[in-house]
Amino acid sequence: MSAMELAPFSVETERLVLRDWTDADREEFLRHTNTPAVMQWLGGVMDAAKAGSAMDRLLAYQRDHGFTFWVVSRKDDGGHLSGEVLGFCGLKRANLPPGPVGDVEIGWRLREDAWGHGYAREAAQASLRLAFERFDAPHVIALTVMDNRPSWGLMERLGMKRRPDLDFRAEGEAAWAENISAWSITRREWEETQ
Repeated sequence: MSAMELAPFSVETERLVLRDWTDADREEFLRHTNTPAVMQWLGGVMDAAKAGSAMDRLLAYQRDHGFTFWVVSRKDDGGHLSGEVLGFCGLKRANLPPGPVGDVEIGWRLREDAWGHGYAREAAQASLRLAFERFDAPHVIALTVMDNRPSWGLMERLGMKRRPDLDFRAEGEAAWAENISAWSITRREWEETQ
């Protein structure tokens, strides 16, 4: 089934919309998120080739698994960043060897002027609900470099637990990440927070 044959994806939260990517989103997303501040813990600012490959992978996740790191936009409600693409949040199959490859992984990346408004948490809560209720995941993991305190702080606020047994040093293109640490939440643990 091609990406064009998949039903359009869109989920709304109180302030946000998580949805499929469009061609118009790519440039706006990269302009706002491929910056030194946003990419500090993600290997640094990407050149055009790496950025293009990363965007292509997002579409492949949707095609291959039915979910991806979706576009997160602010509802056009007159609020802060109204109608704007804030970044991405969603789900993919973990694919960074030698880590927990194949597990459902939650991830997010928001533009710097969207930080501190609770958007990442709101989008991540919606993504966890989708993982367990729509995609029937038994558990969800999240990965970050240990120095990225804001990211793992959000993981903890989502009810995720630290999993040092899943920590690893990345290989290949991501070999710069020497201390990838893992968090996880099971369906049962998530249900207890609802």
